[in-house]
Amino acid sequence: MRHQRVINHLGRTSSHRKSMLANMATSLILHKRITTTVAKAKALKSYVEPLITKSKEDSTHSRRTVFSYLKDKSATAELFREISPKIAERPGGYTRILKTGNRIGDNAEMCILELVDYNQVMLGGEAAKTKTARRRRSPKKKAEGTDAGKTTKTAAEKTKKPDVEPEETTGEPEKEGKE
Repeated sequence: MRHQRVINHLGRTSSHRKSMLANMATSLILHKRITTTVAKAKALKSYVEPLITKSKEDSTHSRRTVFSYLKDKSATAELFREISPKIAERPGGYTRILKTGNRIGDNAEMCILELVDYNQVMLGGEAAKTKTARRRRSPKKKAEGTDAGKTTKTAAEKTKKPDVEPEETTGEPEKEGKE
């Protein structure tokens, strides 16, 4: 029976699972978002959130403890230097799982695992802006952007044709080719 066996072994040996979770946690900390299967994301979430909580207290002991799980000096430094001050007042729930559909090859359920405070789209930050096509400025904006000493032509003046005297025409249409 499997009473109180709550960890998902992910079909791997203990050493393989630990190293895989350490690598995925390092990637999550360095890149702030990773794409993986839902089962791995759930396992990684329970692996990395206690480490983020541990990073709130910046001491030698907590740094060594986190390093023993991550096994990467740059990820540990990034976690303590940049991530922990940003999440200092958050009581938990540092990651978010966004399901993206099934993988083509084996129909595995895929998702994006990301750090909550680093998603600029949901926070409404600068990354939410998309690049727009370049267009002409409206006449209102042109008036605001002009200097007092310079004179510029308005759109009506630019489209206006030069004053040329029209040729005198009679009521008869011109016949070409016959004279």
